[in-house]
Amino acid sequence: MMSRLFTLHEAEELLPTVGRCLRSAVDNRKNASDLEGEITTWLSRISTSGGVVVDATKFAEMKAGRERAVERLKQALEEIEKSGCLVKDLDIGLVDFPTMFDGEEVYLCWKLGEPNIGFWHHTSEGYKGRKSIDQEFLNRHRGGPTQ
Repeated sequence: MMSRLFTLHEAEELLPTVGRCLRSAVDNRKNASDLEGEITTWLSRISTSGGVVVDATKFAEMKAGRERAVERLKQALEEIEKSGCLVKDLDIGLVDFPTMFDGEEVYLCWKLGEPNIGFWHHTSEGYKGRKSIDQEFLNRHRGGPTQ
């Protein structure tokens, strides 16, 4: 199946929703990771001391919290995916929007916290290959088949 193709305008209209979902995904990933670290520490402590009296309620709360964070992370990523854009890096909050430039599929590139989409790159390049969206790009890019 071919990717949805975006005009710059269409991609920027999605930024409030994509940004909210991406922020949720980043935050919930960190929360799940932090809780996983706490759970691992508890399990290690139990293992190395031959058994420790564990606050079962606290332990169950940590595990449930981790599961809730993982579920919210999945939901946020699914919502972003439904929009047609691609999550490229959750560590830095990076999303790509497929578009066309000179008859070739390329990506409009946006990073969480940026005020708008100001960069693009070829599909074979990543974040380090980002180029500024200039007038030449604007003149030669298009979104879907009707643009």
